[in-house]
Parts: sequence; structure tokens; C-alpha cells
Amino acid sequence: MDHHYAIIMAGGVGTRFWPMSTTQHPKQFLDILGTGSTLLQDTYKRMLNVCSKDHIYIVTSSSYEELVAEQLPDLPKENILCEPSRRNTAPCIAYASYKIHKRDPKAITIVAPSDHLIKKQETFIKAITSCFEKAEKEDCLITLGIKPTRPDTGYGYIQYVESDVTEKDNRIYKVKTFTEKPDHDMADFFLKSGDFLWNSGIFCWSTKSIISALEKNDPELANVFKDGIDAYNTDKEKEFIVNAYNICKNISIDYSVMEKAKNVYVRASIFGWSDLGTWGSLYTHIPKDKQHNALVGKNIITYDCNNCIIQVPKDKLVVLQGLEDYIVVESDGVLMICKKQDEQQIRNFVNDVKVNKGEKFV
Repeated sequence: MDHHYAIIMAGGVGTRFWPMSTTQHPKQFLDILGTGSTLLQDTYKRMLNVCSKDHIYIVTSSSYEELVAEQLPDLPKENILCEPSRRNTAPCIAYASYKIHKRDPKAITIVAPSDHLIKKQETFIKAITSCFEKAEKEDCLITLGIKPTRPDTGYGYIQYVESDVTEKDNRIYKVKTFTEKPDHDMADFFLKSGDFLWNSGIFCWSTKSIISALEKNDPELANVFKDGIDAYNTDKEKEFIVNAYNICKNISIDYSVMEKAKNVYVRASIFGWSDLGTWGSLYTHIPKDKQHNALVGKNIITYDCNNCIIQVPKDKLVVLQGLEDYIVVESDGVLMICKKQDEQQIRNFVNDVKVNKGEKFV
């Protein structure tokens, strides 16, 4: 484990979980499942199984630096990498990869979002260990793919073929194509064809391999962060990063590298994964009462309510009658009641609230 590192991406805003998730306090810093720990804390604990705490880096917005430090008191302060602005996943990964590579040219990293749910921890660790072994020996980029269980239109899909080398792990395949969120008919076709996986957004590679792939497939972005090689891990780093983020583009790692590179593999996995992207996805992971309501909060009383997700603070008493397939959320003086089928409108609600009622509610 000497050369094993983790990069946890924790800069998102989580608009779709409003009003619980706000710009000041996004979902990765919330105990959204009602388990007693936040999504970020869960992700950090998971990574301690594959690398030491001083090898874990959190990339987050400058405005969340104190939140990260508060929630992860054991993490070395210098391992919190602050982005001055949001530029998607490619700049975030480039920054952390160049910085870690300067520290340890033999580094192998897992890159993961901070706000995903993984129920089967041991299966996840087994998958990562296998990916680390391959990444140590080969110049390759590996993504974790999840066996789809339904024609979900909210995920990206990865088509795979047999590997071009003999794999020690028979769950590792060569990637043929990436497809962004498809329509329902296409998602249904992907599910039935049997050679597609959901794209989890969790990656494994050596810093040497990802830097090489960035420099080959997106030299414009790579050059921005390559220029900081003398500044990383010094007192000049902060100033350099502010300038770098001023000039670098906003682009995902999928578009920047993964869809172009030839040495991309996928490790098929089933470890109880969800990206917890919406209230609807959260509903499927919370225990239900006899009426199939998912209740998070100590003082909730329901009458004739079915298939609802209800999330309220522990000190609030909520009585509901006659609701079916609704989302009910109360947080910091904001109450939202929305049909589950219309949850994609929550982004519009947030924009309208911002315009009509001001930033303090979002």
C-alpha cells in the first residue's frame, strides 16, 4: 500500500437534493441517509481500507475547506486541495494527479466522488484491489462499471468487449464505447444486450498513466497544470492554482480523456452502488414502512400516505395525510413538497427561488 493514494472529489453543489442540500452546505456534507455520518465521512472511511490517511486527498471548493477539515479531523490539512472555482472533473483530477505524482512518481490512485452510496464494502475493496494490481503493472486507465438492473436514463453507459490481454481478473474488460445519458428506448436496448455497464465515475490508474493520457488527449488542459510542477507541495501552490483555474476550461474527465484514449478498461462490479443523484434514487435505499414510505426523522406521523419519501429534522413534528408518491423535505425553514415523478423540476424550483426570494434560501 506504500504507493496507493485516493482522490476524493467533493466540490459539487447537489442542487437536486434541495432544500436539504444548499450552496453553503451541499449533500456530501450531510447525513442524508440518516445513519449518523455524512456521505463524505463514509467515503473517507471506505478509502482507509485501500490507503493510509496521509495518502487521501480531498479536492473541494475553497468555500468548503473548513467543512472538510471539521468533518475529517484526522486528515492532514495539507491534503485538502481547494479549487477557486468549479471546472468539472478533468481539472480537479489533473490538479491532484500532478501534485501527487511530484510527491510519488510510482503513485497508483483511485479517484471517486464523495457523495456516492456503496453498500457492499468488502466487494468494493476487492474490486479496487484488483484494479490497483493491474494499474501497477500496465499503462492503463480503469473505470468501475456497475451491472445495470433497470433501463435508467440518468446514468452514462459503457460498452465492453473481451480484453486484448489475458486478465488475472476475469471481470476486467476492454472498453469499446462510452454513451452519455440515453433515452429510455436506448437504455432498454443497452440493458437487454448484456454488454453494457453503468458508468460509476470511479477510476483507477497510476499518476504516470493519467498524466500521459491527459498530455496526449487534452494537451491544452494538461499544459495548464504541468506548468505548476515547481509550485506543487510548496508555498507557491495556492497562487499557481488560482491562476490555473482562471485559464483552464470546464470539462469532464470523460470528454477530456476517457472517450479518446485507447488503453481504457472497465471492471464489472456489483457492490450496491448508487450515485444518490435524486430524491427518487435515495428513496430506493431507505427502509420503508408498511405503506412503502421512506421516513427520515424521529417525529413523522402519516395517515393514508403511500410510496412517499419524507425527510425532516429530528426536532420537527410532521403530520401528513393522503399523500401518494410525494417527496416532502423540510430543512432550515424551507419546506418543499413535490411529486416524485416531477423531481427533475427541483432545479427549476431552485432557480426560481434564487430569482424571486434571494440566495439565502438556496
